[in-house]
Amino acid sequence: MQQRTPTRIGFVGLGSMGSGMTRNLLKAGFELVVHDARRELLDEYAALGAEVADSAAAAAASAGTVITMLPTPAIVNEVVNGPDGILAGLPDEGTWIDMSTSVPAVADDVRRRTPDRGIVVLDAPVSGMAVGAAAGRLQIFIGGDAEQVERLRPVFEAMGDPERILHVGPHGAGYAVKLMINQLWFSHLVATAEVLAVGVKAGVDLGVLRDALVASPANSNFLEHDVVSILQHGDYDEGFAIALACKDLGLSTDLAATVGVPVEVSAVVEQVYRRARATYGDRAGEMTPFQLYEDLLGRPMRLGGDAEARRAVTA
Repeated sequence: MQQRTPTRIGFVGLGSMGSGMTRNLLKAGFELVVHDARRELLDEYAALGAEVADSAAAAAASAGTVITMLPTPAIVNEVVNGPDGILAGLPDEGTWIDMSTSVPAVADDVRRRTPDRGIVVLDAPVSGMAVGAAAGRLQIFIGGDAEQVERLRPVFEAMGDPERILHVGPHGAGYAVKLMINQLWFSHLVATAEVLAVGVKAGVDLGVLRDALVASPANSNFLEHDVVSILQHGDYDEGFAIALACKDLGLSTDLAATVGVPVEVSAVVEQVYRRARATYGDRAGEMTPFQLYEDLLGRPMRLGGDAEARRAVTA
């Protein structure tokens, strides 16, 4: 019997990303069963009309289809395989969608342990930060069976941009694509900070330098768009902590080691991020490595008033 698109969804993990995602599922008309280790968050959802579950197992049992959005693979493993975990409650032929930034090992283990239960497993990590989650405009990268991806597309479209919900391949491909996106984005940040710091130190106006780079073959989406939050507002994106960024970088370099590809540049970027974490603390924003280069200059790099700020430092 062909499975239908579910109308009732369990959701485990109500942090900065899960908060926006669940609210958009409610707006789209899905019945929601939620669980999180923080009880105060559950009270908020009860007021919104969601059913509150006392455990991940209860959420899975009640909904039959459950999404996880959790910080680390270790926590995903605990939430799925623990005594009160998803597998303990999920019915046969139920569905588990992991939207965490993670690695294939946990999901692979679930498939190995449940060969006769008919459980559908998809990895579907996201890109777009907390603002994208709140707006329902996430990009979603899905690994798994194509027929199941299409069956669940209305669920994904409630949380993401329909034009950027991509089936990227078999099980594990979603995890891999997301890790590579993060790795390249973090590399863009470090390279951009380094180049801007050198140019400003050499006496070039920050705005002129950035305009020249944007107009050149060296332009990137990060240089043209993402870095503006720092250059105009001093916003290093505390919505995503640098501790989590370091976790993601570690996962991506581990994946490279697993598949046997040397990643010297990525390894250096990871160390820059770990130095920033040691300098500014675990809760600093994911773009805080930029500040390492500003500290070398002795002042922030900001558009507008750049020449005046430079004169104040050199006077």
